[in-house]
Amino acid sequence: MKKIWLEFKQRPVWRKICDILLVLFALAGAAIIGAWGLYQLGVTNNRGAVDKNYRYLMSVSEIKDLKGKKLTQQQIDEMWALQYGRLAAMARFYPENARLILRAAQFSDDPLVVDRMVAAAGIYMEENDSIERMADAVAKVLNSVPQQQRGNIIPWMDGPEWPALRDAITRDTALIREAGRLTGVEPRLIVGCLIGEQIRLFNSKREMFKKYLGPVKVLSVQSQFSYGVNGIKDFTAEAVEQHLKDPTSEYYMGAAYEHLLDFETDDHVTERYNRLVDYRNHLYSYIYTGCILHQTMLQWRRAGYDISDRPDILFTLFNVGFSQSVPKPNPVAGGSHIKVGDRDYTFGAIGFDFYYSGEMADAFPFQRQRFKQAERALTPEDVARIQQNMSDCTRPERGLEYRRDSSQNAGNTNAEVDQYGIDHEKVVPMEHTAQ
Repeated sequence: MKKIWLEFKQRPVWRKICDILLVLFALAGAAIIGAWGLYQLGVTNNRGAVDKNYRYLMSVSEIKDLKGKKLTQQQIDEMWALQYGRLAAMARFYPENARLILRAAQFSDDPLVVDRMVAAAGIYMEENDSIERMADAVAKVLNSVPQQQRGNIIPWMDGPEWPALRDAITRDTALIREAGRLTGVEPRLIVGCLIGEQIRLFNSKREMFKKYLGPVKVLSVQSQFSYGVNGIKDFTAEAVEQHLKDPTSEYYMGAAYEHLLDFETDDHVTERYNRLVDYRNHLYSYIYTGCILHQTMLQWRRAGYDISDRPDILFTLFNVGFSQSVPKPNPVAGGSHIKVGDRDYTFGAIGFDFYYSGEMADAFPFQRQRFKQAERALTPEDVARIQQNMSDCTRPERGLEYRRDSSQNAGNTNAEVDQYGIDHEKVVPMEHTAQ
């Protein structure tokens, strides 16, 4: 060994470097060959281990399911009630996990999925016995009251009109959300105004809506006296536009919104009409609605009355218009009277019913803040994108509502027609129209 070392020291530098590299390569090769040999022999295999809770894990997976079973809606409802009782018991000890399980259960059509999730969490719960006792006590109380199989507790939602209207609104989900974003208003508030107006129209022209709205499931667009799917009058829409531009107005929403409703042409009257009476794209109707809600809320807030948490008052004020929006303590809900079936409602009550019904909460969830201030002003490009939502559909000629229908009034010598050609027997009284 000493001789080899002496020989190595006497070699030139370049030869020493080559010898060192040769040795390193040889060691690396030996290591690779050795690792390959160990792998082939199975020495490195991780054989795994049997989980100490394997029987419990198996029992969770084997919890009975509903596949292949034909259950009535009443039986399913009873099962859900028991599952929610079990979650309520779990929430007393582990509220975070109960919340997560509840959220997951809402996206499942199998009520027994809660059983599996609670049982799975039971591996780590020391209070299993206490939770089971509480769950059994809740189940005992629930089972003492027979399950009632009834329709919707809100009468006007219990008929065939509401499912058709709900489907029609669902088609406009993206537009309503966009209008909410642009106006800083919770979209669910915009939908509440829409439902009040559409229900009113359905019941005032029941036969027509049975023929068209029910089968086709589309929203009605008004073109006489009030315009669009939300029944906004032209002078109300014009007032909204003025409020956006006037920093001294009690309705002013801020500089960020000033260009929200900018026009493309100098003919504002015609363009405004075309925006609202658009059968294919209702975005502008929803934007005007959002602005009315936001502007009215600001008017009351500046007067010292915060109604941002009073959807019933907001719906009522949307219905009666700016002229009747007078900030005061203890406001009351109301508005136009709407008869649905054998019951009378007010516009504000119908909007309120929907808002807190839980209907369509997946598309229009409740937001912690119903009104938000825009973070930045609209750019010219933003305004242009909004304006692109004007469709090229054929709209009724503006002013048609003020013309006499000669075909229907022919031979009617009693029809009262004034100097402007208005047939007063055909004019709908203003108190029956919204906005």
